[in-house]
Amino acid sequence: MQPAVSVWVRDPRIRKNDFWHAYIDYEICLHTDSVCFTKKISSVRRRYSEFVWLRQKLQENSMLMVQLPQLPPKNPFFSLNNAQQITERMKGLQKFLEQILQSPLILSDSLLHLFLQSQLNMSNMQACAAGRTRYSVAQAIQKCGLRRFNSEEDLQKDLCTSCDSDSDSSDCRDPEPRIKDLALHKAASTALLGLMGTSQEENLSSSSDST
Repeated sequence: MQPAVSVWVRDPRIRKNDFWHAYIDYEICLHTDSVCFTKKISSVRRRYSEFVWLRQKLQENSMLMVQLPQLPPKNPFFSLNNAQQITERMKGLQKFLEQILQSPLILSDSLLHLFLQSQLNMSNMQACAAGRTRYSVAQAIQKCGLRRFNSEEDLQKDLCTSCDSDSDSSDCRDPEPRIKDLALHKAASTALLGLMGTSQEENLSSSSDST
């Protein structure tokens, strides 16, 4: 029987680098009985730029012997507040992973396994795959946290009822409610900053009058 490899890209979350800069990452859930994988069940989070990096490295390592599928195109007008754009990108990322996991040559690349089953960033993944770290590929993967689910049906159930405890929303299947909440929070924060600025100006003006 052909070993099964199932992969899902889900649960988009907005992350903030600072007040002005934010990005979205996605959870990658993998379930397999293939001997190619160190872990049979795993869950990691990756952002779009990491997918772009992975495709470039896999293409280089395959020495053009395999033509990799395309990623969803980079959109200069991509908005963190547009649920449809986020959902379309998420589906495109999942399709990309499903296609590359069908290639035996790509499956032999350590970078793919580190991408799917470790918490390493891009530079550390590359160093680990090249043997330039104190830990092996298998050790990096074993350190990664584990989310337990047994089938696509269980995952779909998980989407509704058991999101991570630190999630800011129970609507994991559809990012739109969370995106709207974040937009409202951002507007409220902007209004608050405006009030603070006005208050500070009034205090300065009052202080200047008193002197």
